[in-house]
Amino acid sequence: MATYYEIMGTDLSKLTAAADDWATMAKDFDKLARAYEQDVRKISLGDTWVGLSADAGSARFDVTWKEYQGAQNEAKAVAELLRDAHAEFSRLRKKIEHVREDAVKSDMKVSEQGSVEFDTSKLNHGDYTAYAHDPDYQESARQAAAGWTEQLDAAVAALNDADEGFKVALASLIQDKNPLDGTVGGFNRDVESNPYPSLEETAKAQHIPKGKKAVAEWWRGLDPVTRGILLQEKGDELRKAGIMSPLYKWHAADEGSGAFNTEDPTAKDLWYLARAQAIAAGGDFTGENAASRNMEHYLGKSGEPLDLDIDRILKDDSGFRDDVSVHIAQNQDTWRRQGLDAFERAGNDRTVVVPVESKAVGRTFQSDEWFHAVGSHQQNVSGMVTVTPGADGKPKVSLDYQANVWDRYNWDAGKSATFPGGVVVPDSEMGRLHKTGLAQEFDMRGSSSTCTYDLDNDAQPTVDPPDQGREGTRGDVSRGDEENR
Repeated sequence: MATYYEIMGTDLSKLTAAADDWATMAKDFDKLARAYEQDVRKISLGDTWVGLSADAGSARFDVTWKEYQGAQNEAKAVAELLRDAHAEFSRLRKKIEHVREDAVKSDMKVSEQGSVEFDTSKLNHGDYTAYAHDPDYQESARQAAAGWTEQLDAAVAALNDADEGFKVALASLIQDKNPLDGTVGGFNRDVESNPYPSLEETAKAQHIPKGKKAVAEWWRGLDPVTRGILLQEKGDELRKAGIMSPLYKWHAADEGSGAFNTEDPTAKDLWYLARAQAIAAGGDFTGENAASRNMEHYLGKSGEPLDLDIDRILKDDSGFRDDVSVHIAQNQDTWRRQGLDAFERAGNDRTVVVPVESKAVGRTFQSDEWFHAVGSHQQNVSGMVTVTPGADGKPKVSLDYQANVWDRYNWDAGKSATFPGGVVVPDSEMGRLHKTGLAQEFDMRGSSSTCTYDLDNDAQPTVDPPDQGREGTRGDVSRGDEENR
Protein backbone atom coordinates (compact mmCIF):
# COMPACT_ATOMS: atom_id res chain seq x y z
CA MET A 1 0.00 0.00 0.00
CA ALA A 2 1.48 3.29 -1.11
CA THR A 3 1.89 6.11 1.39
CA TYR A 4 1.01 9.76 0.83
CA TYR A 5 4.69 10.53 0.19
CA GLU A 6 5.07 7.72 -2.35
CA ILE A 7 1.87 8.68 -4.17
CA MET A 8 2.77 12.33 -4.50
CA GLY A 9 6.27 11.46 -5.72
CA THR A 10 5.26 8.89 -8.35
CA ASP A 11 5.75 9.72 -12.05
CA LEU A 12 2.41 8.70 -13.57
CA SER A 13 3.58 9.53 -17.10
CA LYS A 14 5.32 6.13 -17.15
CA LEU A 15 1.89 4.53 -17.43
CA THR A 16 1.13 6.26 -20.72
CA ALA A 17 4.64 5.47 -21.98
CA ALA A 18 4.04 1.81 -21.17
CA ALA A 19 0.64 2.00 -22.87
CA ASP A 20 2.30 3.29 -26.03
CA ASP A 21 4.75 0.38 -25.95
CA TRP A 22 1.92 -2.13 -25.58
CA ALA A 23 0.00 -0.52 -28.44
CA THR A 24 3.10 -0.84 -30.62
CA MET A 25 3.42 -4.46 -29.55
CA ALA A 26 -0.17 -5.07 -30.65
CA LYS A 27 0.65 -3.73 -34.13
CA ASP A 28 3.73 -5.98 -34.29
CA PHE A 29 1.64 -9.04 -33.37
CA ASP A 30 -0.82 -8.05 -36.10
CA LYS A 31 2.02 -8.05 -38.63
CA LEU A 32 3.23 -11.43 -37.39
CA ALA A 33 -0.28 -12.87 -37.62
CA ARG A 34 -0.63 -11.69 -41.22
CA ALA A 35 2.79 -12.99 -42.19
CA TYR A 36 2.16 -16.35 -40.50
CA GLU A 37 -1.18 -16.73 -42.23
CA GLN A 38 0.33 -15.93 -45.62
CA ASP A 39 3.56 -17.91 -45.38
CA VAL A 40 2.64 -20.86 -43.14
CA ARG A 41 -1.05 -21.40 -42.44
CA LYS A 42 -2.19 -21.18 -46.07
CA ILE A 43 0.14 -24.02 -47.03
CA SER A 44 -2.16 -26.49 -45.26
CA LEU A 45 -5.32 -25.00 -46.72
CA GLY A 46 -4.61 -25.66 -50.41
CA ASP A 47 -4.73 -28.84 -52.53
CA THR A 48 -0.99 -29.42 -52.70
CA TRP A 49 -0.68 -30.91 -49.23
CA VAL A 50 -3.23 -33.54 -48.20
CA GLY A 51 -3.43 -36.50 -45.87
CA LEU A 52 -3.00 -37.11 -42.16
CA SER A 53 0.11 -34.98 -41.84
CA ALA A 54 -1.66 -32.09 -43.57
CA ASP A 55 -4.62 -32.39 -41.23
CA ALA A 56 -2.37 -32.48 -38.15
CA GLY A 57 -0.28 -29.57 -39.39
CA SER A 58 -3.35 -27.52 -40.27
CA ALA A 59 -4.75 -27.92 -36.73
CA ARG A 60 -1.47 -26.79 -35.16
CA PHE A 61 -1.02 -23.94 -37.62
CA ASP A 62 -4.52 -22.74 -36.84
CA VAL A 63 -3.82 -22.71 -33.10
CA THR A 64 -0.63 -20.70 -33.60
CA TRP A 65 -2.35 -18.22 -35.94
CA LYS A 66 -5.11 -17.65 -33.43
CA GLU A 67 -2.51 -17.23 -30.67
CA TYR A 68 -0.96 -14.38 -32.65
CA GLN A 69 -4.41 -12.82 -32.88
CA GLY A 70 -4.96 -13.40 -29.17
CA ALA A 71 -1.62 -11.77 -28.38
CA GLN A 72 -2.66 -8.75 -30.45
CA ASN A 73 -6.01 -8.46 -28.64
CA GLU A 74 -4.38 -8.88 -25.24
CA ALA A 75 -1.73 -6.26 -25.97
CA LYS A 76 -4.39 -3.77 -27.10
CA ALA A 77 -6.37 -4.41 -23.92
CA VAL A 78 -3.29 -3.94 -21.70
CA ALA A 79 -2.59 -0.62 -23.44
CA GLU A 80 -6.18 0.49 -22.86
CA LEU A 81 -6.05 -0.60 -19.20
CA LEU A 82 -2.81 1.33 -18.66
CA ARG A 83 -4.41 4.49 -20.10
CA ASP A 84 -7.46 3.99 -17.88
CA ALA A 85 -5.18 3.56 -14.87
CA HIS A 86 -3.31 6.75 -15.72
CA ALA A 87 -6.55 8.71 -16.01
CA GLU A 88 -7.97 7.34 -12.75
CA PHE A 89 -4.72 7.65 -10.78
CA SER A 90 -4.32 11.24 -12.00
CA ARG A 91 -7.87 12.11 -11.00
CA LEU A 92 -7.51 10.55 -7.55
CA ARG A 93 -4.11 12.15 -6.94
CA LYS A 94 -5.61 15.51 -7.89
CA LYS A 95 -8.27 14.87 -5.27
CA ILE A 96 -5.53 14.29 -2.69
CA GLU A 97 -3.93 17.57 -3.72
CA HIS A 98 -7.25 19.40 -3.35
CA VAL A 99 -7.78 17.99 0.15
CA ARG A 100 -4.29 19.12 1.12
CA GLU A 101 -4.86 22.60 -0.33
CA ASP A 102 -8.19 22.95 1.48
CA ALA A 103 -6.59 21.84 4.74
CA VAL A 104 -3.86 24.46 4.40
CA LYS A 105 -6.51 27.10 3.69
CA SER A 106 -8.15 26.03 6.96
CA ASP A 107 -5.01 26.85 8.94
CA MET A 108 -3.53 23.35 8.88
CA LYS A 109 -0.09 22.21 7.85
CA VAL A 110 0.46 18.94 6.00
CA SER A 111 3.83 17.22 6.19
CA GLU A 112 5.49 15.34 3.34
CA GLN A 113 4.34 12.14 5.08
CA GLY A 114 0.72 13.32 5.03
CA SER A 115 0.26 14.08 8.73
CA VAL A 116 -2.02 17.04 9.50
CA GLU A 117 -1.57 19.47 12.38
CA PHE A 118 -2.95 22.85 13.33
CA ASP A 119 -0.54 25.49 11.99
CA THR A 120 0.16 27.77 14.95
CA SER A 121 2.71 29.73 12.88
CA LYS A 122 -0.19 31.53 11.21
CA LEU A 123 -1.40 32.94 14.54
CA ASN A 124 -0.40 36.40 15.62
CA HIS A 125 0.97 36.91 19.12
CA GLY A 126 -2.41 37.58 20.72
CA ASP A 127 -4.11 34.62 19.03
CA TYR A 128 -1.24 32.32 19.91
CA THR A 129 -1.43 33.40 23.58
CA ALA A 130 -5.17 32.70 23.56
CA TYR A 131 -4.53 29.28 21.96
CA ALA A 132 -1.81 28.37 24.46
CA HIS A 133 -4.04 29.15 27.45
CA ASP A 134 -7.37 27.85 26.17
CA PRO A 135 -7.84 24.02 26.37
CA ASP A 136 -11.12 24.27 24.45
CA TYR A 137 -9.37 26.10 21.62
CA GLN A 138 -6.65 23.44 21.54
CA GLU A 139 -9.21 20.62 21.54
CA SER A 140 -11.12 22.30 18.73
CA ALA A 141 -7.89 22.56 16.71
CA ARG A 142 -7.09 18.89 17.37
CA GLN A 143 -10.56 17.82 16.24
CA ALA A 144 -10.26 19.93 13.10
CA ALA A 145 -6.88 18.37 12.32
CA ALA A 146 -8.31 14.91 12.91
CA GLY A 147 -11.11 15.69 10.46
CA TRP A 148 -8.66 16.75 7.76
CA THR A 149 -6.52 13.68 8.49
CA GLU A 150 -9.56 11.48 7.96
CA GLN A 151 -10.32 13.15 4.62
CA LEU A 152 -6.72 12.86 3.47
CA ASP A 153 -6.50 9.21 4.54
CA ALA A 154 -9.71 8.47 2.65
CA ALA A 155 -8.35 10.12 -0.51
CA VAL A 156 -5.10 8.14 -0.23
CA ALA A 157 -7.07 4.91 0.40
CA ALA A 158 -9.12 5.54 -2.75
CA LEU A 159 -5.98 5.69 -4.87
CA ASN A 160 -4.60 2.56 -3.21
CA ASP A 161 -7.89 0.82 -3.97
CA ALA A 162 -7.56 1.87 -7.60
CA ASP A 163 -4.01 0.51 -7.66
CA GLU A 164 -5.22 -2.83 -6.31
CA GLY A 165 -8.10 -2.77 -8.80
CA PHE A 166 -5.58 -2.30 -11.61
CA LYS A 167 -3.72 -5.44 -10.48
CA VAL A 168 -6.99 -7.42 -10.32
CA ALA A 169 -8.09 -6.21 -13.77
CA LEU A 170 -4.67 -6.92 -15.28
CA ALA A 171 -4.56 -10.44 -13.83
CA SER A 172 -8.00 -11.15 -15.27
CA LEU A 173 -7.12 -9.65 -18.64
CA ILE A 174 -4.01 -11.78 -19.25
CA GLN A 175 -5.58 -15.05 -18.09
CA ASP A 176 -6.21 -17.72 -20.71
CA LYS A 177 -9.86 -18.49 -19.93
CA ASN A 178 -10.38 -21.20 -22.56
CA PRO A 179 -8.70 -24.52 -21.67
CA LEU A 180 -9.88 -26.03 -24.96
CA ASP A 181 -8.23 -23.57 -27.35
CA GLY A 182 -5.18 -25.77 -27.93
CA THR A 183 -2.91 -24.02 -25.45
CA VAL A 184 -2.29 -24.16 -21.73
CA GLY A 185 -1.75 -20.72 -20.24
CA GLY A 186 -1.72 -19.07 -23.64
CA PHE A 187 -2.91 -15.62 -24.61
CA ASN A 188 -6.42 -14.45 -23.74
CA ARG A 189 -8.15 -14.52 -27.12
CA ASP A 190 -11.55 -13.44 -25.79
CA VAL A 191 -10.59 -10.21 -24.07
CA GLU A 192 -13.36 -8.46 -22.15
CA SER A 193 -13.08 -4.98 -20.71
CA ASN A 194 -13.26 -4.48 -16.96
CA PRO A 195 -17.00 -4.58 -16.13
CA TYR A 196 -16.72 -2.34 -13.07
CA PRO A 197 -17.18 1.43 -13.40
CA SER A 198 -13.67 2.15 -12.08
CA LEU A 199 -10.51 0.44 -10.88
CA GLU A 200 -11.31 1.62 -7.37
CA GLU A 201 -14.65 -0.21 -7.56
CA THR A 202 -12.87 -3.29 -8.93
CA ALA A 203 -10.86 -3.55 -5.72
CA LYS A 204 -13.74 -2.71 -3.38
CA ALA A 205 -15.82 -5.47 -4.97
CA GLN A 206 -13.23 -8.09 -3.98
CA HIS A 207 -13.27 -7.42 -0.23
CA ILE A 208 -16.48 -8.56 1.40
CA PRO A 209 -16.07 -7.87 5.14
CA LYS A 210 -17.23 -10.06 8.03
CA GLY A 211 -20.36 -9.32 10.05
CA LYS A 212 -23.77 -8.17 8.84
CA LYS A 213 -23.31 -4.55 9.90
CA ALA A 214 -19.93 -4.27 8.18
CA VAL A 215 -21.31 -5.94 5.06
CA ALA A 216 -24.27 -3.55 4.95
CA GLU A 217 -21.96 -0.53 5.25
CA TRP A 218 -19.60 -1.94 2.58
CA TRP A 219 -22.56 -2.59 0.28
CA ARG A 220 -23.81 0.98 0.61
CA GLY A 221 -20.34 2.27 -0.22
CA LEU A 222 -20.28 0.61 -3.64
CA ASP A 223 -21.31 2.11 -6.97
CA PRO A 224 -24.84 1.09 -8.11
CA VAL A 225 -23.36 -0.67 -11.17
CA THR A 226 -20.91 -2.60 -8.98
CA ARG A 227 -23.80 -3.76 -6.83
CA GLY A 228 -25.65 -4.89 -9.95
CA ILE A 229 -22.69 -6.97 -11.11
CA LEU A 230 -22.13 -8.55 -7.70
CA LEU A 231 -25.82 -9.28 -7.20
CA GLN A 232 -25.92 -11.16 -10.48
CA GLU A 233 -22.71 -13.09 -9.77
CA LYS A 234 -23.21 -14.00 -6.11
CA GLY A 235 -26.62 -12.75 -4.99
CA ASP A 236 -27.47 -15.60 -2.62
CA GLU A 237 -24.09 -15.42 -0.91
CA LEU A 238 -24.33 -11.65 -0.46
CA ARG A 239 -27.90 -11.76 0.88
CA LYS A 240 -26.81 -14.34 3.42
CA ALA A 241 -23.81 -12.17 4.34
CA GLY A 242 -26.10 -9.24 5.16
CA ILE A 243 -26.28 -6.72 2.31
CA MET A 244 -29.93 -6.02 3.20
CA SER A 245 -29.26 -5.55 6.91
CA PRO A 246 -30.51 -2.22 8.30
CA LEU A 247 -28.16 0.53 9.41
CA TYR A 248 -30.65 1.81 11.98
CA LYS A 249 -28.99 1.91 15.41
CA TRP A 250 -31.53 0.71 17.95
CA HIS A 251 -31.31 1.51 21.66
CA ALA A 252 -33.62 0.40 24.46
CA ALA A 253 -36.16 3.09 25.29
CA ASP A 254 -35.64 2.77 29.06
CA GLU A 255 -33.57 0.98 31.69
CA GLY A 256 -36.27 -1.57 32.46
CA SER A 257 -35.89 -2.98 35.95
CA GLY A 258 -32.48 -1.41 36.48
CA ALA A 259 -29.17 -3.06 37.32
CA PHE A 260 -28.90 -6.86 37.24
CA ASN A 261 -28.32 -8.94 40.39
CA THR A 262 -27.92 -6.06 42.81
CA GLU A 263 -30.29 -7.31 45.55
CA ASP A 264 -30.57 -10.51 47.55
CA PRO A 265 -33.67 -12.63 46.75
CA THR A 266 -36.35 -13.05 49.39
CA ALA A 267 -38.86 -15.84 49.92
CA LYS A 268 -41.40 -13.78 47.97
CA ASP A 269 -38.95 -13.50 45.07
CA LEU A 270 -38.67 -17.28 44.98
CA TRP A 271 -42.45 -17.43 44.77
CA TYR A 272 -42.31 -14.92 41.86
CA LEU A 273 -39.81 -17.26 40.21
CA ALA A 274 -42.08 -20.31 40.61
CA ARG A 275 -44.99 -18.35 39.16
CA ALA A 276 -42.88 -17.22 36.18
CA GLN A 277 -41.85 -20.82 35.53
CA ALA A 278 -45.51 -21.85 35.61
CA ILE A 279 -46.39 -19.05 33.15
CA ALA A 280 -43.68 -20.27 30.78
CA ALA A 281 -45.02 -23.83 30.96
CA GLY A 282 -48.54 -22.54 30.48
CA GLY A 283 -47.50 -20.74 27.30
CA ASP A 284 -46.43 -24.05 25.80
CA PHE A 285 -49.73 -25.62 26.89
CA THR A 286 -51.85 -22.87 25.31
CA GLY A 287 -49.81 -22.80 22.10
CA GLU A 288 -48.07 -19.49 22.75
CA ASN A 289 -44.66 -20.99 22.10
CA ALA A 290 -42.93 -17.67 21.39
CA ALA A 291 -44.09 -16.17 24.69
CA SER A 292 -42.95 -19.32 26.48
CA ARG A 293 -39.61 -19.29 24.72
CA ASN A 294 -38.92 -15.67 25.63
CA MET A 295 -39.92 -16.19 29.26
CA GLU A 296 -37.66 -19.24 29.47
CA HIS A 297 -34.80 -17.18 28.03
CA TYR A 298 -35.45 -14.51 30.67
CA LEU A 299 -35.37 -17.15 33.40
CA GLY A 300 -32.20 -18.63 31.90
CA LYS A 301 -30.56 -15.35 33.04
CA SER A 302 -27.82 -15.37 30.38
CA GLY A 303 -28.75 -11.90 29.15
CA GLU A 304 -27.72 -12.92 25.63
CA PRO A 305 -29.65 -11.35 22.70
CA LEU A 306 -32.48 -13.46 21.29
CA ASP A 307 -33.38 -13.79 17.62
CA LEU A 308 -37.04 -13.27 16.74
CA ASP A 309 -38.79 -15.35 14.06
CA ILE A 310 -40.05 -12.46 11.93
CA ASP A 311 -41.35 -14.76 9.18
CA ARG A 312 -43.66 -16.38 11.72
CA ILE A 313 -44.77 -13.00 13.07
CA LEU A 314 -45.67 -11.93 9.53
CA LYS A 315 -47.80 -15.03 9.20
CA ASP A 316 -49.47 -14.72 12.61
CA ASP A 317 -50.04 -10.97 12.91
CA SER A 318 -52.10 -9.24 10.21
CA GLY A 319 -51.46 -5.88 11.84
CA PHE A 320 -47.72 -6.36 11.40
CA ARG A 321 -48.26 -7.22 7.73
CA ASP A 322 -50.22 -3.98 7.37
CA ASP A 323 -47.40 -2.08 9.09
CA VAL A 324 -44.86 -3.46 6.62
CA SER A 325 -47.14 -2.52 3.70
CA VAL A 326 -47.27 1.04 5.03
CA HIS A 327 -43.47 1.23 5.17
CA ILE A 328 -43.36 0.33 1.46
CA ALA A 329 -46.30 2.51 0.42
CA GLN A 330 -44.84 5.59 2.09
CA ASN A 331 -41.47 5.17 0.38
CA GLN A 332 -42.08 3.41 -2.94
CA ASP A 333 -42.22 6.55 -5.11
CA THR A 334 -38.99 7.91 -3.61
CA TRP A 335 -37.24 4.55 -3.82
CA ARG A 336 -38.33 4.05 -7.43
CA ARG A 337 -37.03 7.48 -8.38
CA GLN A 338 -33.69 6.79 -6.68
CA GLY A 339 -33.32 3.59 -8.68
CA LEU A 340 -34.23 5.23 -11.99
CA ASP A 341 -31.88 8.15 -11.34
CA ALA A 342 -29.00 5.71 -10.75
CA PHE A 343 -30.00 3.78 -13.89
CA GLU A 344 -29.90 6.98 -15.95
CA ARG A 345 -26.50 7.99 -14.57
CA ALA A 346 -25.18 4.54 -15.54
CA GLY A 347 -26.21 5.10 -19.16
CA ASN A 348 -29.66 3.47 -19.17
CA ASP A 349 -28.18 0.14 -20.24
CA ARG A 350 -26.72 -1.49 -17.11
CA THR A 351 -28.35 -3.10 -14.10
CA VAL A 352 -28.08 -0.94 -10.99
CA VAL A 353 -28.88 -1.65 -7.34
CA VAL A 354 -29.71 1.03 -4.74
CA PRO A 355 -29.92 0.17 -1.00
CA VAL A 356 -33.00 1.57 0.76
CA GLU A 357 -34.30 1.70 4.31
CA SER A 358 -37.46 3.10 5.87
CA LYS A 359 -37.59 5.15 9.04
CA ALA A 360 -37.91 3.05 12.20
CA VAL A 361 -41.18 3.51 14.08
CA GLY A 362 -42.68 2.19 17.29
CA ARG A 363 -45.57 -0.26 17.00
CA THR A 364 -47.30 -2.98 19.07
CA PHE A 365 -48.06 -6.52 17.93
CA GLN A 366 -51.78 -7.35 17.96
CA SER A 367 -51.85 -11.16 17.98
CA ASP A 368 -52.06 -12.60 21.51
CA GLU A 369 -48.92 -14.69 21.23
CA TRP A 370 -46.67 -11.94 19.90
CA PHE A 371 -48.20 -9.31 22.14
CA HIS A 372 -47.26 -11.49 25.12
CA ALA A 373 -43.87 -12.45 23.63
CA VAL A 374 -42.74 -8.99 22.49
CA GLY A 375 -45.48 -6.37 22.67
CA SER A 376 -44.31 -2.88 21.72
CA HIS A 377 -41.20 -2.67 19.56
CA GLN A 378 -39.32 -0.70 16.89
CA GLN A 379 -39.68 -1.81 13.29
CA ASN A 380 -38.57 -0.82 9.80
CA VAL A 381 -37.99 -2.21 6.32
CA SER A 382 -34.60 -2.45 4.61
CA GLY A 383 -33.60 -3.78 1.23
CA MET A 384 -32.59 -2.75 -2.27
CA VAL A 385 -34.13 -1.44 -5.46
CA THR A 386 -32.93 -3.18 -8.62
CA VAL A 387 -33.36 -1.56 -12.03
CA THR A 388 -32.67 -3.68 -15.12
CA PRO A 389 -32.89 -2.84 -18.82
CA GLY A 390 -36.15 -4.20 -20.25
CA ALA A 391 -36.52 -6.02 -23.55
CA ASP A 392 -39.11 -3.41 -24.56
CA GLY A 393 -36.67 -0.58 -23.88
CA LYS A 394 -38.29 0.33 -20.58
CA PRO A 395 -36.38 -0.28 -17.31
CA LYS A 396 -37.83 -2.79 -14.85
CA VAL A 397 -37.87 -1.67 -11.22
CA SER A 398 -38.24 -4.12 -8.32
CA LEU A 399 -37.78 -4.06 -4.56
CA ASP A 400 -36.23 -6.83 -2.47
CA TYR A 401 -36.85 -6.15 1.20
CA GLN A 402 -36.94 -7.58 4.69
CA ALA A 403 -38.90 -6.53 7.77
CA ASN A 404 -36.83 -5.80 10.87
CA VAL A 405 -37.88 -5.70 14.54
CA TRP A 406 -36.06 -4.61 17.72
CA ASP A 407 -37.10 -4.67 21.37
CA ARG A 408 -35.86 -5.16 24.92
CA TYR A 409 -37.40 -7.90 27.04
CA ASN A 410 -37.76 -6.00 30.29
CA TRP A 411 -40.23 -4.95 32.96
CA ASP A 412 -41.20 -1.36 33.77
CA ALA A 413 -42.44 -0.30 37.20
CA GLY A 414 -46.02 0.91 37.18
CA LYS A 415 -47.14 -1.49 34.44
CA SER A 416 -48.63 -4.97 34.46
CA ALA A 417 -48.95 -7.88 32.05
CA THR A 418 -51.84 -10.27 31.50
CA PHE A 419 -50.67 -13.79 30.71
CA PRO A 420 -52.64 -16.73 29.25
CA GLY A 421 -55.33 -17.85 31.64
CA GLY A 422 -56.04 -14.28 32.74
CA VAL A 423 -53.11 -14.10 35.16
CA VAL A 424 -52.29 -10.43 35.79
CA VAL A 425 -48.76 -9.85 37.03
CA PRO A 426 -47.29 -6.44 37.97
CA ASP A 427 -44.10 -5.65 36.06
CA SER A 428 -42.43 -4.71 39.33
CA GLU A 429 -42.73 -8.32 40.53
CA MET A 430 -41.29 -9.74 37.31
CA GLY A 431 -38.56 -7.10 37.46
CA ARG A 432 -37.58 -8.32 40.92
CA LEU A 433 -36.26 -11.50 39.30
CA HIS A 434 -33.82 -9.39 37.26
CA LYS A 435 -32.72 -7.32 40.24
CA THR A 436 -32.10 -10.39 42.37
CA GLY A 437 -30.25 -12.36 39.67
CA LEU A 438 -32.94 -15.03 39.27
CA ALA A 439 -33.56 -13.90 35.68
CA GLN A 440 -32.03 -11.36 33.29
CA GLU A 441 -33.46 -8.95 30.75
CA PHE A 442 -32.17 -9.14 27.19
CA ASP A 443 -32.37 -7.59 23.73
CA MET A 444 -34.47 -9.10 20.96
CA ARG A 445 -34.18 -8.52 17.25
CA GLY A 446 -34.87 -10.25 13.98
CA SER A 447 -35.29 -9.88 10.24
CA SER A 448 -37.62 -11.66 7.86
CA SER A 449 -36.67 -13.63 4.80
CA THR A 450 -36.41 -11.68 1.57
CA CYS A 451 -39.68 -10.52 0.04
CA THR A 452 -40.11 -8.97 -3.42
CA TYR A 453 -42.37 -6.18 -4.65
CA ASP A 454 -42.78 -4.85 -8.19
CA LEU A 455 -42.23 -1.09 -8.00
CA ASP A 456 -43.72 -0.73 -11.50
CA ASN A 457 -47.02 -1.85 -9.97
CA ASP A 458 -49.37 0.98 -8.98
CA ALA A 459 -51.46 -1.25 -6.70
CA GLN A 460 -51.35 -0.88 -2.92
CA PRO A 461 -48.46 -3.06 -1.68
CA THR A 462 -49.39 -6.23 0.16
CA VAL A 463 -47.14 -8.58 2.11
CA ASP A 464 -47.14 -12.29 1.36
CA PRO A 465 -45.55 -14.06 4.36
CA PRO A 466 -42.66 -16.37 3.46
CA ASP A 467 -43.24 -20.12 3.65
CA GLN A 468 -43.01 -21.26 7.27
CA GLY A 469 -42.19 -24.91 6.73
CA ARG A 470 -42.99 -27.02 9.80
CA GLU A 471 -45.06 -25.34 12.48
CA GLY A 472 -42.91 -26.69 15.25
CA THR A 473 -42.86 -25.71 18.91
CA ARG A 474 -40.43 -23.93 21.19
CA GLY A 475 -38.26 -27.04 21.21
CA ASP A 476 -38.31 -27.62 17.46
CA VAL A 477 -34.76 -27.06 16.24
CA SER A 478 -36.08 -26.09 12.81
CA ARG A 479 -37.32 -22.78 14.20
CA GLY A 480 -35.26 -19.70 14.90
CA ASP A 481 -31.83 -19.78 16.52
CA GLU A 482 -31.33 -22.69 18.90
CA GLU A 483 -28.14 -21.19 20.31
CA ASN A 484 -30.06 -18.85 22.57
CA ARG A 485 -33.06 -20.90 23.60
